[in-house]
Amino acid sequence: MSLYFGYILLGLSLSAPVGPINAAQLDKGIHHGFLHAWIVGVGAMVGDLLFMGLIYFGVYQFLTTPLMKTFLWLFGCFILTYTGVETIVGAKEKLRNQAEVDTSSIKKAFRSGFLIAISNPLNIIFWLGIYGAVLAKTSGMYSHQQLLLYSSGIIIGILVWDLFMAGVASSFRRFFSTRVLYGITVGAGLMLIGFGMYFCYEGVQMLMSR
Repeated sequence: MSLYFGYILLGLSLSAPVGPINAAQLDKGIHHGFLHAWIVGVGAMVGDLLFMGLIYFGVYQFLTTPLMKTFLWLFGCFILTYTGVETIVGAKEKLRNQAEVDTSSIKKAFRSGFLIAISNPLNIIFWLGIYGAVLAKTSGMYSHQQLLLYSSGIIIGILVWDLFMAGVASSFRRFFSTRVLYGITVGAGLMLIGFGMYFCYEGVQMLMSR
C-alpha cells in the first residue's frame, strides 16, 4: 500500500509544476466554473494516458525522432499562442457571460486540454524520463498486472491535482472583483503565449540544426 501511495504522490508531483495546462485551467475556472476547469485537466490526462501507453508498449521512439519533435514544438507553438490570444481577446465578454454553460464549451475545454498535452514535447520528455524510468526499474520485479495497478496510482494523483486546480480556479470567481479576474485572465493568456513563444524558439532551433 505504501508503494501505491508513492505512485499517487508521483502523479501529484508530475502535475503540480506551473505550465500551460494549469494556465488553461485557471482561465476556464474563472470564466465557466469548476466543471470546465476540471474537464481541461481530464483532456490533458487523456493525453498523458496516451503517452503512458506508448511508453508502456515500447513505441515511444517515434515521438523522439527529430522530425516529430520539430513538428510538435511548432504545433504546440500554434496551439498555445492561439489559445492565449483567444483568452485575452475574449476575456471581458467571457466574464460578462460567465454564467452560461453549454455542451459545446465543455467539449472545447476537453479538446483544449488534450491538444495542449499532446503537442507539448516537454510532456513527452517528462513522461519518457519519469515513467520510462519507473517501468525500467520495476518491470523485472512485478507482473504486468501489478505494473498497470501502480500506473493507475499515477493517474489518481493527476486527477487529485486536477480537482484541486479546478477548485482553486473556480473559487476565484467568488472572492475577486471583475477587474481582478480580468487581470488574472490576461495573465493566464500571456503565460500561454509565453510558452508558445518558447515552443516556437525550440522548433525553429531544431529546423535550423537539421
